[in-house]
Amino acid sequence: MKRNSIIWLLGLLFAVASCSFTTKKFDADENSDKDQVLIELITYVLEKGHYDPKNIDDEFSQSVYDDFLNKIDPRKRYFTTADIGDFSVYEEQIDDQIRSRNIDFFNLVYERFLKRIEDSKSYYTEILNEPFDFTEKESINLDYENLPFASSKREIKERWRKQLKYSTLGYFYDLKEEQKLKKEKETEDFVEKTDKELEQEAREKVKNSLDEFFDLTDDLERKDWFSVYVNAIVEGFDPHSFYFAPQDKERFDIQMSGSLEGIGARLQKKMDEIKIMDVISGGPAWRGEELEVGDVIQKVRQEDEEKAVDISGMRLDDAVGLIKGPKGTTVHLTVKKVSGAIEEISIVRDVVEIEETYAKSAMVEKDDQKFGLIYLPKFYFNINDANERNAASDVRKEIIELKKENMDGLVIDLRNNGGGSLSTVVDIAGLFIEKGPVVQVQDGDKRKEILKDKDGEVLWDGPLVILVNELSASASEILAAAMQDYKRAVIIGGKQTYGKGTVQGVIDLNRWMRNSDLGDMGALKVTRQKFYRINGGSTQLEGVKSDVVVPDKYSYIDLGEKDLNNPLPWDQIQPANYSLWDGYDDIDAVIAKSKSRIAQNKQFNLIDKNAKWIKAQRDLNQYSINYEEYKADLEQSEAVFEEFESINDYKTNLSFSALPVEEMLFETDTTLQEKRKRWHKNLSKDVYVEEAIFVLEDLRAGSQNKKTAANFRD
Repeated sequence: MKRNSIIWLLGLLFAVASCSFTTKKFDADENSDKDQVLIELITYVLEKGHYDPKNIDDEFSQSVYDDFLNKIDPRKRYFTTADIGDFSVYEEQIDDQIRSRNIDFFNLVYERFLKRIEDSKSYYTEILNEPFDFTEKESINLDYENLPFASSKREIKERWRKQLKYSTLGYFYDLKEEQKLKKEKETEDFVEKTDKELEQEAREKVKNSLDEFFDLTDDLERKDWFSVYVNAIVEGFDPHSFYFAPQDKERFDIQMSGSLEGIGARLQKKMDEIKIMDVISGGPAWRGEELEVGDVIQKVRQEDEEKAVDISGMRLDDAVGLIKGPKGTTVHLTVKKVSGAIEEISIVRDVVEIEETYAKSAMVEKDDQKFGLIYLPKFYFNINDANERNAASDVRKEIIELKKENMDGLVIDLRNNGGGSLSTVVDIAGLFIEKGPVVQVQDGDKRKEILKDKDGEVLWDGPLVILVNELSASASEILAAAMQDYKRAVIIGGKQTYGKGTVQGVIDLNRWMRNSDLGDMGALKVTRQKFYRINGGSTQLEGVKSDVVVPDKYSYIDLGEKDLNNPLPWDQIQPANYSLWDGYDDIDAVIAKSKSRIAQNKQFNLIDKNAKWIKAQRDLNQYSINYEEYKADLEQSEAVFEEFESINDYKTNLSFSALPVEEMLFETDTTLQEKRKRWHKNLSKDVYVEEAIFVLEDLRAGSQNKKTAANFRD
């Protein structure tokens, strides 16, 4: 697999040499406050290292002020106008506080927030102790963004009352519907409950939900809320710069690499219990077959310790920290089984690969033709080791296996792919072109780098289609744009992709610290560059416009970079030198044929109609909390929804199967086999995949015609 170390450094991490400002060091003595040092450090890195650093002035201060309050109280259910009046003194002073390492604004908001949380606990407990009257005519406004802050605690309590009543009404309606179905079945053990009993049961459900919510809130510490404040500052530069507290950086690494070292189980905290929510296929817990979903972990003991640690009531992050650990070490878990039995289970930790993160492929059969489909959920890589498993090497392997099955065309599915490694994009693009530029990268000083595929190998030279949607972002847009500019592939998707045309690097903030006892300072993901298509245009804000536009549920919803706060602007630079792909007879004719086919497709027309209805529903802000009106509204919506249920009943005439190398794994991994069966079933109902196959057929026919004509001329 070809690797390009220069691209790796550009796309992933900043080398020390690339940061000319790393010579400054931050000292911390016994009088230093970690939060204050962190503010100074992050501000310094942003001002020196960001692609387009902002002026930290009164306007910036107002932006941070608004964003922090919105992050901490988005539904306007905690703070009153009196609180806001106290906070507003700092509205244009945050910039000055940043310069002087002052965090008085944060301290004031945080301390007041803790008080308001306690107030809210008393509100919901008191309100839910009394029954609701659903015969009253009243409504609730859920347009929180435009809702003003409440004028008093009395108004805050009233907002809680309406929200709790609305939530209870939803449960009440569901319970009545469930009872009606049970009554119709006329089972012998059925006992009909009164509306009073059902209303009480609904209130208990809401109370249990809020008990859990506030239990999790109580687990959050000051440092967690301070990270929220820091990110209000960081995101004032652009929406993709982000501060990672130490534990968050670790999660980011796991997300990007798709692997971790531990037992291979997902945990969830419910009240004071740490429960097994999922056992990851192929991991140590899965192989051991002793741990199962629903088990409660009570104690954790390390292999070199005699005493177990009771984790009941512990923060979830802290509990996870005890359970996971280096490959090859053993952890002993005292577990309360679903059956109620108490057992100690010993598990040898190992590298756990999260299968859902990785590329997967399927063979698609239509008539007497075979096509390949590769679904790539993200452009993953190991942030600490460029030679470890990554998206490019996996896609290469999948193509090799698909070619063994004599595929006639290939679909790369990038729908909902939010991006990842820049280096893997260049490598993947190189699988489909001989040589040439893939993407242009420019830093804040207008220094440009053209990242190229430099070898002449073309792993797949046949018909290629790329599926995208409005959530295909960043690295996905680079690949789609490059293949579109070369006219190498037909891009099928929404009107445009997400529109993220910026490159971030992750910087370890500890490199600036000297003689510090403050502990881990975390890391900063900062926008360092912008990338541009080889035709010179930016994907920033505008995204990649599909060759063939298909309707989907996002069609009429505001979604993408342009709908975020503080996005960088669109611009363009000089195009790179490149030659168009010469493998198709008439790609424009294929695109025109696809557009015509879509316009006449009843399924696509129904999807478009559904998208418009979804948009109308999302625009509603006022909802009744009178039972009869609520019921009538739901029944009306359900009547409309029934029309759209047939979208899920759609069937293509395509058949899907796993590759032989994967079928061999099914013999020992029935969980993987079941996952693939479900995936293939969903693909067989996917009209977008169906259209992609139609386009591949047309591209293949055109390619064959071109080859025939060339042979005739020869």
